[in-house]
Amino acid sequence: MSATTASAPASCKVILAKNVANGLLSEVQEGVKTLEKPPHLVGFLANNDPAALMYAQWTQKTCEEYGFKYSLREVSRDDIEGAILAANADNDVDGIIVYYPIFNNRQDQYLQQIVDVHKDVEGLSHRYIFNMYQNIRFLDPETKRQKSILPCTPLAIVKILEYLNIYNSVLPSGNRLFGHTICVVNRSEVVGRPLAALLANDGACVYSVDITGVQKFTRGEGRKKHRHEIHEMEGATLKDVAPLCDVVISGVPGDKYKFDTSLLREGAVCVNFSSEKNFGPEVKEKASIFVPSIGKVTIVCLLRNLLRLNQNRRLDDVKPAAATERPGTIESA
Repeated sequence: MSATTASAPASCKVILAKNVANGLLSEVQEGVKTLEKPPHLVGFLANNDPAALMYAQWTQKTCEEYGFKYSLREVSRDDIEGAILAANADNDVDGIIVYYPIFNNRQDQYLQQIVDVHKDVEGLSHRYIFNMYQNIRFLDPETKRQKSILPCTPLAIVKILEYLNIYNSVLPSGNRLFGHTICVVNRSEVVGRPLAALLANDGACVYSVDITGVQKFTRGEGRKKHRHEIHEMEGATLKDVAPLCDVVISGVPGDKYKFDTSLLREGAVCVNFSSEKNFGPEVKEKASIFVPSIGKVTIVCLLRNLLRLNQNRRLDDVKPAAATERPGTIESA
């Protein structure tokens, strides 16, 4: 037997974010052609974070390249509230994105809530967050013409899993992750927990892991529940749940964190959404598919949301959906 045949070729396929983004961009471009004018996205920068500035510049480049208008407005922390309210009232502004953190406390949450729901391109307002956790997919559930907006980064990961055919298109929408067990390492309110909820609402069994422990997100045996439930797994750790999962998604924002590849089951799909490299190069020895970053897909999802907001507003014969909030039903932080 020759040396060539004795050593098996690497079986892991690395998928770059740009390959996923390109397919979504063609969909966005077709949508823009149906509008009377290019949608106008305004970004507010009120911090000195170089990463936020880079993201803003990256967003501007992508917007201008694909027929959107983008304006970056740099304001002080003292003026950000008034600037958002002015953009809400400005008919020339179609979408608003605010680069957080600004105050790095509950005041940031307040700012998220004052962005006009019809211009909230990030899907961070209470109405959208409520719908996401309650598995309500439309602003108008009866006519189902106005899709609810989802946060960009969790949505980007969903779109990547669709691209990888983790979502089973043979099954009806809403159940297409049935049979999958997924581990999400990160339970932040911005990405990790919303992502776990989205995946569980689509039928997966999701283990959400952070430094405080493990929570299980599931719609119950046989997906009998309409929306996910959360169960605390007392004493469980990443070592207990990662080997059970066919998909592992990690987004720990620390340069010292590395996912222990020995915990992966053979052939698992691995996705990194942290700006840091959560997976070392050895991940390719066990994973079947590895997605090292998702940034370009996130920006395309931002444009998709902006397009969706414009399409929702154009439905003149559709009245604003009645409020669906009920006291005590939205999940607490």
